[in-house]
Amino acid sequence: MTSRSSATPFVALCATVTLAACGGGTSPATRPTTAPAPVAAMPNAATTAPARANLAHAIIPLPTSVTLVPGSAFVVDSTTTVVVAASAGAEVERIAAQLLELLGRPAATPPTRLAAADTIPTHAIYLRLGNDTALGDEGYRLDVTPALVTITANRPAGLFYGTQTMRQMLPVSIEYPAAFNRVLRIPAGVVIDAPRFAWRGSMLDVARHFLPLEDVRRHIDRMAFYKLNRLHLHLADDQGWRIEIKSWPKLTQIGGSSQVGNGAGGFYTQEQFAELVRYAAERYVTIVPEIDMPSHINAALASYPSLNCDGVAPPLYRGTEVGFSLICVKSDTTYRFITDIVREIGALTPSPWFHVGGDEVKKLTHDDYRAFIDRVQGIVRSQGKQMVGWGEIAVAALDPSTVVQSWIPDSSALHVARGGKVILSPATRSYLDMKYDSATLLGLRWAALIEVRDSYDWDPATQITGVPERSVLGVEAPLWSETLVKAEDFEFMAFPRLLAIAEVGWSRGPRDFESFRQRLGAQGQRLTALGVNFYRSPQIPWWEGSAGSASTLLP
Repeated sequence: MTSRSSATPFVALCATVTLAACGGGTSPATRPTTAPAPVAAMPNAATTAPARANLAHAIIPLPTSVTLVPGSAFVVDSTTTVVVAASAGAEVERIAAQLLELLGRPAATPPTRLAAADTIPTHAIYLRLGNDTALGDEGYRLDVTPALVTITANRPAGLFYGTQTMRQMLPVSIEYPAAFNRVLRIPAGVVIDAPRFAWRGSMLDVARHFLPLEDVRRHIDRMAFYKLNRLHLHLADDQGWRIEIKSWPKLTQIGGSSQVGNGAGGFYTQEQFAELVRYAAERYVTIVPEIDMPSHINAALASYPSLNCDGVAPPLYRGTEVGFSLICVKSDTTYRFITDIVREIGALTPSPWFHVGGDEVKKLTHDDYRAFIDRVQGIVRSQGKQMVGWGEIAVAALDPSTVVQSWIPDSSALHVARGGKVILSPATRSYLDMKYDSATLLGLRWAALIEVRDSYDWDPATQITGVPERSVLGVEAPLWSETLVKAEDFEFMAFPRLLAIAEVGWSRGPRDFESFRQRLGAQGQRLTALGVNFYRSPQIPWWEGSAGSASTLLP
């Protein structure tokens, strides 16, 4: 939702963890400093593993507790096995398979299954389900000794997040195929971790500029790596309709053919979307679909004249203005349309949420707007879903189960007073389509210029008066696409600020930007290894040099 018209680096790192002897790392003068070289030029294992091992505490998002044992490590080599209990189930075995793939094992290599009476083998990574109430559903404990790595969690999601933390403790070369069969080291110690908020989201606007499935999958991979768990897809707007609706086929036949500018648009078939939902679920990312209404809906109005009060379809729209379109809120056809939309999309998404937008409505009276939101809320509920909407919907008589997504000063406190929950997406902090600075070529600036520190230095518990932490479901970073044409554009605006939002949503206790900027500087090599086209913020001391080489921090 957008409102618009046309130094002491090691000391800082050390402060984030408990060390058996703080100082177990190398001095700043011996640290790597550039993004990794291409695969063909990757350094050998002898230079990679030891140099990166001391960066185990450069984890994002910051765990609840990290205790490292300097000079001690678990060695990962071609003999390392991944072990699960025989009774662990298919979900845990899938996580084990993902880990084996990361370690370079051939596709479909099964984990070692242990019966209850079996002895845990040495030189293994053991994924274990336990019952520690302090960890909740997504927390984990990671124990690393020279003989064994054990990841313990109450639920598979926690095991998955434990593997992502372990992955960050491995040298960055693990992200390259050239790292397969190398000897790699995981520093010994204990990590105990659990998230602050249940909703840690990223939103992609695929309506203004269509994003192909493979690019969305890549974004899901990167979200999961940094423990983000909600992908909010803005699937329809004035400029395009992006998901097949079988009972209203012209939505994609006509409405799917346009986007901002001169592009051809595009859409996802229901089969493709269902596959995307499954792909995300395997990485513990829940897809939340959004169909914005009653405004931001010109693509639908252009597809079906009956959705317009005058019965005349407007032309397709390729511009960037907002608030001019309006579905006919007094027509029964409109509510049959909305029911079909929620029913068909809802059947593709097992998540409980359906986002209805509700923002920037400029052509309705206050009473008609409230009546529309109330009726849509009933439709969403009748289809077995919980409604989510932008902050403007808080003026309506919402059920406590409805979730308000606050982006500008709004009436969220009214909803909280009725027992409702809020997702925080403050435009001045989390809107990733805002320019980094005045020289940024992509993006807009109507809310603010948002550098990395701006995305990091805010507290959801105090963001809105009358909305205490217990009423905050979580945080989400929207990425609107008026100026973003291709995947590289989306990446440039999302990264590295999305990592700041990930830490705001996950990490408990006090957060410190100095610690974050040092850890983010170390993550730059990994972002490069993952193929991310990220913005090299001058606020961050990015590591330079080939992955694992001995060098220095800049500057």
